[in-house]
Amino acid sequence: MKCDRNSRCNPSRNELTKTGLLGEKLVAQWLSADGWEILHRRWRCRWGEIDIIARSLATAARSSQLAFVEVKTRSRGNWDANGLLSVTLQKRTKLWRTAEVFLGTYPELADLPCRFDVALVRCDRLNCPGTRTSERECDEIRLGSSVYWSGFQLTLLDYIVDILN
Repeated sequence: MKCDRNSRCNPSRNELTKTGLLGEKLVAQWLSADGWEILHRRWRCRWGEIDIIARSLATAARSSQLAFVEVKTRSRGNWDANGLLSVTLQKRTKLWRTAEVFLGTYPELADLPCRFDVALVRCDRLNCPGTRTSERECDEIRLGSSVYWSGFQLTLLDYIVDILN
């Protein structure tokens, strides 16, 4: 972390990547506990990247479907409503195009109903040197509750289903 003389600290690119990965891991575990199979994390093509691609398991009540999940991980005091404002029309178009390439690459999944979800995660560094951190079991991750991993407090603030509809 780099600090200027006014004591403002700006996270390095490595720290931002780490917090983004932690947010994606939190959401992937939450989805898995909710009966979703994580097919890919950080799937990339020339159009962009999809943070999580998951398939729901078919039940008697519903058929299987695909979710393309954009995870926005932010610290307290962010400018963009915990990442929601960064999911612009341009970003949604990029997600759509990336999903089209994914489905072309995996045609066996192309007939499944698809949706585009957004997960908003808050990630705050724990500054107390004696703070004990450990990963909780995935069935303990709940919307609005915090978990403590790798020196960070993570909270799944919101999960918005099907942002394109």
